[in-house]
Amino acid sequence: MTSADPPISLRDVSKWYGEVIGVNQITASIAPGITGLLGPNGAGKSTLLKLITGQLRPGAGEIRVLGLDPWSDRSIFREVGYCPDTESFYDEMSGAAFVELMGRLAGFGAAESRRRAADRLDRVSLTPHANRRIKGYSKGMRQRTKLAAALMHDPRVIILDEPLNGLDPTGRIEMLRLFRELGSEGKTVLVSSHILHEIESLTRSIALIHHGRILAEGHISEIRALIENQPLTLQIASPKAREVGAHLASLECLVSLTYADNGQELIVRTSTPEVIYDALQNAVLEDRYTVNALTALDDNLDAIFSYLVKK
Repeated sequence: MTSADPPISLRDVSKWYGEVIGVNQITASIAPGITGLLGPNGAGKSTLLKLITGQLRPGAGEIRVLGLDPWSDRSIFREVGYCPDTESFYDEMSGAAFVELMGRLAGFGAAESRRRAADRLDRVSLTPHANRRIKGYSKGMRQRTKLAAALMHDPRVIILDEPLNGLDPTGRIEMLRLFRELGSEGKTVLVSSHILHEIESLTRSIALIHHGRILAEGHISEIRALIENQPLTLQIASPKAREVGAHLASLECLVSLTYADNGQELIVRTSTPEVIYDALQNAVLEDRYTVNALTALDDNLDAIFSYLVKK
C-alpha cells in the first residue's frame, strides 16, 4: 500500500447467500477519518463490513484493507478493530476481565493487557462498572465493552457496525465524541447506521447502500449535487419577505415560492440554488432588503436518501 492508496478499497465486490444477493458489484474507497455507511436494515451493511474484516469471502471482486486481502492475509487483523452488531460474551466475567482477555488474545502480556484494558474502558466511560459481571450489564454497557475490546490493539482501521444501538442519549453523545477523536487521530473509522441524523452529526463523508448496492458516496453536498432534476428547498427569513419573494420570482430558476403564515419567511424551490444564493447576496449588499437566515431544508441525509431510493 502506498501513501496515495485509500485504507479500504473495494472493486466489483459481490456476495451471494445461495440465490440471495448480500452485496452486488460494490466499488468504493474509504479515506482516513470518519465515513458513515448508511442504509435501512437489510440493505447489506453488515455483509459489507464482514467482507471488509475478512469474516466472509467475496463471491466476486477484490477487497484491500491497508493494501492486503483481508480474507487471505490474516496479518491485517493486527491493524483492524471490529465492533460487531451482535455480541458474544462470557457473562460470568467482568467487563475488565473480558477486555483484558482480548488483549491477551492479541498477544500482549498480562501487565500490558491490564494497562490497556483500564485505558480503553476509561475511553468508553465504563470504568465505574468495569468490575461488574457482564451478565448484569445493560445493552449500552455491553456496547461500550465491545468497543473497548475493539480498541485494545490500537488499530489503524476501526469498523463499527451499529455501535450506538442500545445507548441512552448521554451515551450516544459520549460515543460520538470518541469517534470524532479517533478520526482526528488519523484512524480510518467506518461507522454503519440506519439512523441518518446521528451520522450526519458525526461526519459529512458518507456511503449510501440499498439492496446491496452503493447508491452514492462522497460528501453530502456533492451527493446532493449529483441528483438531477430534484429541486432544492430553501427557507429564507426576512422582515421584507414579500419584497424578497417579488425579487426571486423574476428568476427563471425558481420552481415554486410560498410564504409562511408569520409573514417573515418564504419557502422557495429551485434546481440551481447557487443562482438564488447570488441573487440574495447581491441584493443584501445593495441594501435592497435584509436576510436574517437562509436554510437548505432538504440538504440532509434524509432527503438525499429519499431521492436516491425513489423508484
